[in-house]
Amino acid sequence: MYDEGMVNGILLLWSILTAGALAFLVYDFTTNTPMMGVMKLAWFLVLLYTGPVGLFLYLLSCRQPLPGTHDAYISPHWKQAIGSMMHCVAGDATGIILAAGIVYAFGLPNGIDLFVEYAAAFAVGLLVFQALFMLGMYGGYWKAVRGTFFAEFVSMNMVMVGMFPVMLLLMHEFPGADNPLDPRFWGVMSVATMAGMVTAFPINSWMVRTGLKHGMMTAPETGQKILMKTDAPKPASSAEHVGHAGMKGMAQEMPHDQMEKSMAMDPAKPMDMGATAGHYHHGAGISPQLKWTVGLATLAALFAAVALTGWLVPIRFA
Repeated sequence: MYDEGMVNGILLLWSILTAGALAFLVYDFTTNTPMMGVMKLAWFLVLLYTGPVGLFLYLLSCRQPLPGTHDAYISPHWKQAIGSMMHCVAGDATGIILAAGIVYAFGLPNGIDLFVEYAAAFAVGLLVFQALFMLGMYGGYWKAVRGTFFAEFVSMNMVMVGMFPVMLLLMHEFPGADNPLDPRFWGVMSVATMAGMVTAFPINSWMVRTGLKHGMMTAPETGQKILMKTDAPKPASSAEHVGHAGMKGMAQEMPHDQMEKSMAMDPAKPMDMGATAGHYHHGAGISPQLKWTVGLATLAALFAAVALTGWLVPIRFA
């Protein structure tokens, strides 16, 4: 039996720290670190769910130490992978939390809850955080849905590998924690989101390295960026220094088919994340067979995680 007073005290302290983390994040967005709007939203949501842990990751991987250094600071592969993972977790965790709050009102068994939450997470992650914010890259909403389907599917599965077991275990341990009006609900979701971040990082690292997903990006309106124009020659000296905003500008101005050709890379050559951090070449060289293998492996990992949790916590469907 847990000490309710201690748990309430921990949740209160966590709420205060989370509010402070969000206040600092918003201040930094407006005064220091230039980022794409979608990444700002992703970081805000992740900090809302993970508080000081999310702020620590932000300071470690994204906040530029000096003005004009953002591109250089976020260029290492592991920081790009964190950006990709944050983008995924923000959408998936939001879908799960929204669905969990809604299904509570219907009193559904926890097994049915998992299916509803899975569908909601996939919908929010794919239709909003992937497709909606990648319109400029793909030149159409449904093209973006098709183009980002695989990346969202495998990444979301690995987020669920961490989130679902934690949710099942803690909501079983703390009766009433499935009620969104109970502070323990938000405590459970915070811990579950952090677990999902851990399990989702490896697959996002792989997808960034192979070009299936982008990582962190710098906002195009900053003066430090070089905008690439399709109707003007590019100075030879800028080839190695094109920033993320340049890719954004090119994505907005160049048709999707031309962009794929211009960004295609030799699959036999490893991608240099220091030089091409955040550049998106649509997974050139990734075979359909490999995608099927990875997709089924992530789905199997999710089933295994839930099945193993079922040995400790009853999962009901009626």
